[in-house]
This record gives sequence, structure tokens and C-alpha cells, in this order.
Amino acid sequence: MRIVVALGGNALLRRGEPMTAEAQHTNVRVAADALADLARDHQIIVAHGNGPQVGLMALQAAAYAPDSLWPLDILGAETEGMIGYLIEQELMNALPAGTDCATLLTRVEVDPNDAAFSRPTKPIGPVYDAEDGRRIRAENGWSMVEDAAGGLRRLVPSPLPVDILGIRSIRLLVEAGVCVICAGGGGIPVVRGADGKMGGVEAVIDKDRTSALLAEALDADVLLMLTDVEAVFQDWGGPDQAAIGRVTPDALDAMTFAAGSMGPKTTAASKFVRAGGAMAGIGRLQDARRIVEGRAGTQVRLEPRATSDHPVTGADH
Repeated sequence: MRIVVALGGNALLRRGEPMTAEAQHTNVRVAADALADLARDHQIIVAHGNGPQVGLMALQAAAYAPDSLWPLDILGAETEGMIGYLIEQELMNALPAGTDCATLLTRVEVDPNDAAFSRPTKPIGPVYDAEDGRRIRAENGWSMVEDAAGGLRRLVPSPLPVDILGIRSIRLLVEAGVCVICAGGGGIPVVRGADGKMGGVEAVIDKDRTSALLAEALDADVLLMLTDVEAVFQDWGGPDQAAIGRVTPDALDAMTFAAGSMGPKTTAASKFVRAGGAMAGIGRLQDARRIVEGRAGTQVRLEPRATSDHPVTGADH
């Protein structure tokens, strides 16, 4: 099968860990082992998040030149190269000799009139304590949101992807059997001007929605969104909290999920399956193979639940 794998930023840099090169390298090595296991039986195309990393780079740039903040499209390109390099190197170390792998910087067009530009929803960067968060918000004019773990985190616009500009190059490599790493961080956000020329824009595109668009364009069988939680949960944090196993797009769309975290994943899953994909899976990195095989995580399919399906149990969200 052809599988587009979307690695969540928190799967590459876990909550509470120091944002160091060593920590990220270690986590990417773990991710590469799970991806290599899949790649032994399937063709994989890898996308990834960059929320923690793009926020860190924004802070580093601000520390160097406080009066001249670097734009998010350039920071997004930097993280795409950095994370792509780490994934490619560790994946090549884990895969059999002779495997071809390539990392591509990927521009993704967005609509300049997207309502997301006036309603930021995408958390990026570290979680600040209340005092530091308020100070940084005042200094930079950033939108901030309270994180589930406490503290404040920066919010930026997350417009919908309209077109993957490098899709022909990606498709050529995929058809040639190359393991492609692309659309990192949802892609580098660009808009088309009145003259037809492209320019960068201040946003971070949701990588799950871009991954769904990528999977459709490549005629993938499966869209696999891997994160640090074992499944999608209904009524998360409430009295009726329950992990969702196999589910249809209609049933999933009738539920409500957080706009900045699980919401984009469920929307991307439903969109991909309705467009003809066999299955979209959501769950933990270490359960990648079991999700594809229908034995873990949340599996979104057009068909209703089969009687042989195994329920998902447990609960850290």
C-alpha cells in the first residue's frame, strides 16, 4: 500500500522535554524505527509538524534582533530543512542499504482571504508560565492561548492549503520508488499576487490538512496521522470520555474536537476517506503498524464498524 504518514510535532519533541538538538535527534531516531517498520511492507511518504520548532526559531530570531522579527514562511522553511534532514538521516540508517530517500522543501499555496488570518488557532513554540507569557505577548503583540498543561502558548493563523506547488516533482520521485519527505510543517505558506507571482505569508499551515491534500494527489491508500496520544477521544475530559476505534466520516463529523489539536486531524481524515482513500488512521507513533492493520488507534473508513474490530482502551490524551 501507499501510505502518507503525518508525524505530529509533539511526536518528535515531547511535551515537557527541553527543546534541544539532542532531544529532537533522539525522538526522530525512535520515529524512524517505526517508519522503517512500515516501509518494509508499504511505500511511505513522510510529512511532519513543526509547531514546537518554528516557535523556538522565532524566539531565537527575536533574541538576535528584537525590533525585526523573522517572517513565519522563512522560519517554516528553516524547520522543514532541519527536521527533514534529521528524519532522512535516521530513516536511511534504519532502512535496508540501497533505499533512496529525498527531502523536499514544499511551498503550499493558501488563500489570502482565508478567515484564519483574522482568527489565529495554531499553537506554536514552548509553553510559557503566566508571567512570562503576558510579558512576551505585550512585547511582540502575539495572540496567546492557555495550554492544556497550564501556562500560555503563542497562536498564529492556520489557513487551509489550496495547492501543493511542487506536487509534480513529488509525484515523479514517488513513482520512481523514492521515499519522499515533504510538506514539512504543512508546507511553506505562500499566496498568489494579482500579477500571478507567489509571496510568503505570516502563517503556519496545519500539516494534517496538507497531508490529506498530499495523499489525495498521490492516490495514497492510507493517511496515517501519528501523534503522542493513542486515539481520538469522544468527550475528552468529561464523564463520558471514550476512545474511538473504527468510525465513519459522518459519525466523526457529528462530534466536536479542539480546533488547535484534534479537530484538524478528524477533518483531514474525513476529507481523505470521502475523496476515495481506503482508510485514515490517528494514533500513537509506536502503534503505526497496528493502526494500519486496524488493531489500534482510530480508523476512519466509509464502512461501518465491523464486528471483529478491537475496541481502543486506555486514556492519556
